[in-house]
Amino acid sequence: MLLTIDCGNTNTGFAMFEGETCIGSWRTSTNTARTADEYGVWLTQLLALIDLPLSKIDDVIIANVVPETAFNLKTLCRRHFGIEPMLVGDPKVELGIDIRIDNPHEVGADRVVNAIGARAGYDGALIVIDFGTATTFDVIEADGGYAGGVIAPGINLSLEALYRAAAQLPRIVIEPPVHSEEGNESIRIIGKSTKDAMHAGIFWGYVGLIEGIVSRIKAEYGAPMFVVATGGLAPIFLSSTDAIQHVDPDITLRGLVLIHQRNKK
Repeated sequence: MLLTIDCGNTNTGFAMFEGETCIGSWRTSTNTARTADEYGVWLTQLLALIDLPLSKIDDVIIANVVPETAFNLKTLCRRHFGIEPMLVGDPKVELGIDIRIDNPHEVGADRVVNAIGARAGYDGALIVIDFGTATTFDVIEADGGYAGGVIAPGINLSLEALYRAAAQLPRIVIEPPVHSEEGNESIRIIGKSTKDAMHAGIFWGYVGLIEGIVSRIKAEYGAPMFVVATGGLAPIFLSSTDAIQHVDPDITLRGLVLIHQRNKK
């Protein structure tokens, strides 16, 4: 069985695959101080819940954008699984995608994996929006090449900055600014309280960011493009903008499995 590890700035995702079927996935907060043994104990307990011992892990592939965690993740694989992991970004790992930016080594592993996963699921030119620690917009050309993209501050990052910088503003979570009146609910822009105003500013501000960037990318590309979003916050925007055509939570996992298959062949 294949274990995929997707280490992002905020969360690290682990998923077990039998062939192309995901049989279990788990997330933990990314912590550069977490040791290989701590990962091992945590993962052993989770695998036990689905009756899988560590010995069932035959291969591991890692996409990592936090260099400080690399040593402990690799040690986890070597010490607890007896496996040398496959690393996205390692020159020996063939990605199967033409990266058309000034310095191909600059592009984050997560963005490359998303491009590969999206290319496998959708035809034509694509924009992939990933709502993570940063909100990224990646462009995949009609022939499958990775053309670059846009990086903006993530939603929760913006919320935290607002809370920390403004003494009288509360900490809130992102959600559509819903107004209830006589049993009817509607999504509004004008907030009637501080929290409502903050919800409206963050939510509609990001809708404007999404629509503005997507429209400018399409204008610059000059041809039809399909827009797919991923990441935990993607679904809350789908019904509030026509800029996103589909939400696909499995793009990253699909990309990791495909990279592994290409290199095992």
